Amino acid sequence: MLRNTTIQPERAWNTWSAYPLEMVFLPLGVRVTPVAYSGSAGKATLFPSGPFLRFGRHTLDGSLIEAEAEHAGTKLAWHYQKPDPYRIAGGWKSLAHGEWGLRFWVNICVSAACGTAAAFDPASGAAIIKIGHRYVALVSSTAPVQVTGHPTIKAAIEDYETNGYFDTRARSLSAPVIMLRFNLEMMRDCDFGAAIADDRSMAIEAARTAAHAQHAPPALPTHTGRHAGSLDAVRDVMGWNTVWDEVNGRPYTSISRNWNLAKFGGYGVWLNDQLFHALMTGTLDRGVARENLATVLASATPQGNLACLLTARDAWVDRTQPPIGSFILWLLYLRLRSRDMLEQAYPALARNHAWWWQNRDPEGSGLCSYGTSDVGEGLYQGTAFGARNESCQDNAPVHDEAEYDPQTRCLTTIDVGLNSLLALDAEMLSAMAAELGEAGEATHYAHIAERTRALVRETLWDEQRGIFGNRLRSGAFVRSVSPTSFYPLVAGIATEHQIELLLGHLDDPSMFGGKFAIPSVSRGDPAYLDNTYWRGRVWPPLNYLVWHGLRRAGHFDLASSLAEAGLELFARCWEVPRLCPENYNAQTGEAMDQPDTEGFYGWGALMPLMGAAELCDFSPWAGWSVTNSGADWVLQHIETPLGRADIGVFDGRLMFSHGGRTLFETALQGRFEHMVWERTGISMMVPPRRDAGSEIFFPAIELADVVLATIDGEAIAVSASGRGVVVAIQPSAEPGRLNLYLR
Repeated sequence: MLRNTTIQPERAWNTWSAYPLEMVFLPLGVRVTPVAYSGSAGKATLFPSGPFLRFGRHTLDGSLIEAEAEHAGTKLAWHYQKPDPYRIAGGWKSLAHGEWGLRFWVNICVSAACGTAAAFDPASGAAIIKIGHRYVALVSSTAPVQVTGHPTIKAAIEDYETNGYFDTRARSLSAPVIMLRFNLEMMRDCDFGAAIADDRSMAIEAARTAAHAQHAPPALPTHTGRHAGSLDAVRDVMGWNTVWDEVNGRPYTSISRNWNLAKFGGYGVWLNDQLFHALMTGTLDRGVARENLATVLASATPQGNLACLLTARDAWVDRTQPPIGSFILWLLYLRLRSRDMLEQAYPALARNHAWWWQNRDPEGSGLCSYGTSDVGEGLYQGTAFGARNESCQDNAPVHDEAEYDPQTRCLTTIDVGLNSLLALDAEMLSAMAAELGEAGEATHYAHIAERTRALVRETLWDEQRGIFGNRLRSGAFVRSVSPTSFYPLVAGIATEHQIELLLGHLDDPSMFGGKFAIPSVSRGDPAYLDNTYWRGRVWPPLNYLVWHGLRRAGHFDLASSLAEAGLELFARCWEVPRLCPENYNAQTGEAMDQPDTEGFYGWGALMPLMGAAELCDFSPWAGWSVTNSGADWVLQHIETPLGRADIGVFDGRLMFSHGGRTLFETALQGRFEHMVWERTGISMMVPPRRDAGSEIFFPAIELADVVLATIDGEAIAVSASGRGVVVAIQPSAEPGRLNLYLR
């Protein structure tokens, strides 16, 4: 009896449920649930998300999970590993005692979602559940003090809180929930194993082995050297927030697992959050990226838009969110080269793009406004606040001067961020259409992109202030400006003159300059000191899109400074309390200084993502790029067009390896761009070279397989070196296109 058949075995055991330390084997619905009881407090806990749970390392496949949990002053280090897809090895270690260990109980429960009874076998010391033809066994390394049976986990907690730990009446060898009870006087540290097999004795033995054996740590996506830990942070935030949506029967990376039940009743999908989650999980696991992309596409409405928000309790189908979908999908495609992703998502993204012009350009001017359509029954539908929801920046001061027009169902402002992203959306749709062989559609979207760029450039540029801004449809510019004023950079809209003036605002302390960047409104704005949500705080998605814009405009040093400022801000909350905040105070850098900030929010990981992407990235304007600045760094087990690979700089030498083989090695410094690795050839833009004798070593290629090597079309020398080949590159003040043609 399988409850789910879509999850691959390697991920089947994982922290899928609302309780972070509960391990679920998803195909069978079997749960291994930790419960703690404090005699001094008279309370039991399932270790919910919150201030008493510190998230540690967490791989997306659940092969390594670590956390620190506190209850009534007692602190435990909790861990799980997976020796193989069908076994888990878990356990705890005492870190601090809030009371005498005899009065603090740690319990491991085993149960099944289908309600099948579990049984405890005293002879083997195993708790066992049989589901269909499968057996699930749970064995502890130390015998429990006692074993009790309960109809539900809730009943087990009520038993503790009603009767305390000095009670034996709940002892049982068979019940829907079997609880193994331990106390910290007798078992300060303890390990346990759970295993699945098609034979009872095999399941017990496998669980026992898991409980007693030492397990080598799995190979993790990790990041050392320059910007160390950036990729690790993305891994852990995405790992902890990837859960099972019980309502819709699917895995997805939630906005925050803290919100999944309490706020949304089972699941919650904000459109842009889900797109960013697809992007970030795509750096680590293409399968999880596909799941998040599928969650995005499931929000498509019959009207054409992708819904703003879907939860178990509400549906904001009258709105969408800023059109970043095509940009995110193209970034994923450049990294993963999965053509089927384009084929799956392109039609929905094309409909969403058309929907904007049909519903949010009331005057047919070629520029759009945010709004709320006359469909659905969502909260705030048909209101000014609902229209502002569509921007993601609900209470931003750039909306203060906007009125809601019930006739057009739009705000009365033309938004520079929205229209810049619409131009980018059309540009990316054009690239996708070309890749899919739809030449006519590619031309159509290229025309829309150019038309929109021209209108933004001419209509939304305020020469007097030297900045792009929102504009009332009556003609006046909106006083407030936000980081969306820099979005024309990411869309390729701004002229050199406009770029020069724009960049001045990034350093101006009365605008967007300052230690903690970039605030959601200029620092001189009266709303800046409100420090409430989008009124003055620093937001990761705003920074991420501006970072891309600076790189597209060729200002890599400024982009690096912005990424490093974001990393510094992120580290303040990550390194010790292990928080990944939704936003930050732009004055102090604090995150949890007001009650509206969620402390473990998915898109918060965009800050460390920029740190990793500074070294190895994928973009529409540079393709696959890798940077050698001379400083050492290593990104391990990241997704690339070739699959998972290790990329880094060792002793000043840039190296790239895949499948245990080094493919590329050079001491040449600078940024390598547009890297393409195919069976018939290798191509890349190599950086300027000052010195004679620059070489690139390809250890996995034999000289007999090389047909020709060129730089900018001119043949260059190739020589054998061991089993590999060396390409000699002459000095040049300009980047050059290297092509290596293979048999």
